[in-house]
Amino acid sequence: MTLSIIWNIINKKLIYNNNLLNKDSEGDDMALDWKKLSELTHGAAIEIERVRLKESNIAIEGSFELPLLAHLTIEDQIFVAAFIRCSGSIKDMEYLFGISYPTVKNRLSGIAAKLEFVEINPPASNNEVITQLERGEISAEEAIKKLENRI
Repeated sequence: MTLSIIWNIINKKLIYNNNLLNKDSEGDDMALDWKKLSELTHGAAIEIERVRLKESNIAIEGSFELPLLAHLTIEDQIFVAAFIRCSGSIKDMEYLFGISYPTVKNRLSGIAAKLEFVEINPPASNNEVITQLERGEISAEEAIKKLENRI
């Protein structure tokens, strides 16, 4: 099955499923433009140099990176979009794609491995380290190690 056929099947299933978000026609056009761009670049890095706000016709020029999800293949982007529209329901994903629970989980794990995530527990700031030292929560040696790891 070609990618465009899969894309159309997924969109039709998503549109008619009562539990999923509504789509507007402008969103359909944008999705197709994004699909074409993804096929054109074949996953190569791209840099955006100009952004224009349609309603106000204001343009911003500079160097902009694409969002992290935009670096995924079009197939993975479709899978992630479907997962979000399914409100994270693996059961709905099984039905939507006609695949098993382990296949959905493995696919999600594979996509997650491609994404860099923000640290959930970022290291303490210099001020926090000093405060911990002042309170006696950490030793001077621990404070030095924490501060040296920042350099």
